[in-house]
Amino acid sequence: MEENEIIQLNSVDQYNQLFGLETLHPLVGVVDLAEATRYPLRFTINYGIYALFLKDIKCGDIRYGRQKYDYEEGTIVSFAPGQVAETEIVQGTKLKAKGILFHPDLIKGTSLGQEIKSYSFFSYSSNEALHLSEEEKEIILDCLDKIKLELTHPIDKLSKRLIARNIQLLLDYCMRFYNRQFVTRTESNHDTLSRFESLLDNYFQSGKPQSEGLPTVKYFADRVFLSPNYFGDLIKKETGKTAQEYIQNKLIGVAKELIAGTDKSVSEIAYELGFQYSQHFNRIFKKNVGYTPGEYRKLATEAQNIH
Repeated sequence: MEENEIIQLNSVDQYNQLFGLETLHPLVGVVDLAEATRYPLRFTINYGIYALFLKDIKCGDIRYGRQKYDYEEGTIVSFAPGQVAETEIVQGTKLKAKGILFHPDLIKGTSLGQEIKSYSFFSYSSNEALHLSEEEKEIILDCLDKIKLELTHPIDKLSKRLIARNIQLLLDYCMRFYNRQFVTRTESNHDTLSRFESLLDNYFQSGKPQSEGLPTVKYFADRVFLSPNYFGDLIKKETGKTAQEYIQNKLIGVAKELIAGTDKSVSEIAYELGFQYSQHFNRIFKKNVGYTPGEYRKLATEAQNIH
């Protein structure tokens, strides 16, 4: 393999061959990189399968998009099909990491297959990795051991279901630990929320809607250096609203000010807010406020006249 060639990883066996590991099952594998008989020092993987790794020691860097993350002890990172990650391993380092890889076909027709999209941490960037306590680390390792034990068991009618359920248990624990991490990072989360609010204010004040269109979650996530999924989960936990709802509330607030406080036509206001069509603006405004922009302006004018 050429130095830093992009590897299109479509099977568990392909990963095992890369690191010189044994394959017990074609669709799922529990890996212990301490047992690796070979590995490249620098490689980029385009994942076609799901992967989740627990790093026991700092052994190198992973780059995901523009962000670089130093692996530390007790760090979990995960990848979903379609993600690309570049890894650089420090020469002379003994790899010490355990993880699981599984093909999407493994979970088809299982409850995990139906719920896999709810594990949003698969789309977090590597700089949003999960840091575990010693107790949490033991729980994750225990889950991996149970899956590996099932893989060494002769295959029977219940094998697929038991493997999928054990993977789901592992992912549920990861979800719990991520929720704990959101709570313990309250201060930095508040900083992110403040930056989001400031960026949101600036978006409408600077005339960006006319050039960029309606504001998106990705636009703000990029500017606070977070993946859209992690950013969305953070905002939901801090405010009780999704990032999209938060953006829309701001949009409606600005729209109300423009309708009640200016003589601009509804079409002009719709364009100013980033809508391509005023009908779209009318629908969203009525859905959120209960009145059309025209009705709202009339009510606001009547209220001002009374005062």
